[in-house]
Amino acid sequence: MEPVQTLALTAGAAWGSGINLYATVLVLGYLGMTGDIMLPPELQMLTHPLVLAAAAVMYCIEFFADKIPGVDTGWDTLHTFIRIPAGAVLAAGAVGEVSAARGTGAPFGTVRRRPATGGKSGKPVEPFLL
Repeated sequence: MEPVQTLALTAGAAWGSGINLYATVLVLGYLGMTGDIMLPPELQMLTHPLVLAAAAVMYCIEFFADKIPGVDTGWDTLHTFIRIPAGAVLAAGAVGEVSAARGTGAPFGTVRRRPATGGKSGKPVEPFLL
């Protein structure tokens, strides 16, 4: 992969996982499976049908969990601690084999993914407590 493509995949996967981890995994896996994008070998596991099915099921669970006020807050709080490492793992996988010059993928993924969390877990809790 070209460096620009690697950077785009790294940034996109890390940022997307901050918004919705399961949708990001599902879309990357589907696009890799259909050949619309070239995934590095480290992310080829996303194209496996079981991974796609698990991501689709978890996306549906998250979709409905967001509709229930108390569950929404708990889900977002829990997933704040899941999305950051997952974004770093996706970014590191997008970088591929790490060399000294390209060894910034995981930290970049963590830093790039962190601002995307604010919209999910930064919601006010007061309306749900009434």
